[in-house]
Amino acid sequence: MKYENEMKIEFSSKSQNESFARVVIASFVAQLDPTLEELSDIKTAVSEAVTNAIIHGYEEYDGQVYMYCKITDNKVYIEIKDFGKGIGDIDKAREPLFTSKPELERSGMGFTVMETFMDEVEVESKVGVGSKIIMRKKLESLEKL
Repeated sequence: MKYENEMKIEFSSKSQNESFARVVIASFVAQLDPTLEELSDIKTAVSEAVTNAIIHGYEEYDGQVYMYCKITDNKVYIEIKDFGKGIGDIDKAREPLFTSKPELERSGMGFTVMETFMDEVEVESKVGVGSKIIMRKKLESLEKL
């Protein structure tokens, strides 16, 4: 049996909403009965993507963060999108320990964390337009459906 479902939500680019995004994604993915490790991996990756949108995408002005999740083809597909300032050099931004905000004591490990916990991570961005992070993860629990 092939299981499919999807959801989308948007929220203000406020740091308080990072934890909200974690709860939303955990609630949505929980229907698949993931392992605690799988659920933790997904929550952590989403948290990093949302934090990047808030801190780097919108910086000092308010905007909206968009989260879309689809369960299909035995995978969880997640998009985090903003219409903020965009990323000038995606390859540089994906380097471990690179941060454009050293004054905030950021570790520069956001993309590295996402890539560690998810099977696939794609980054699309255009300066002045915004960024979209696309992540995919195959769950053991989906193999049973």
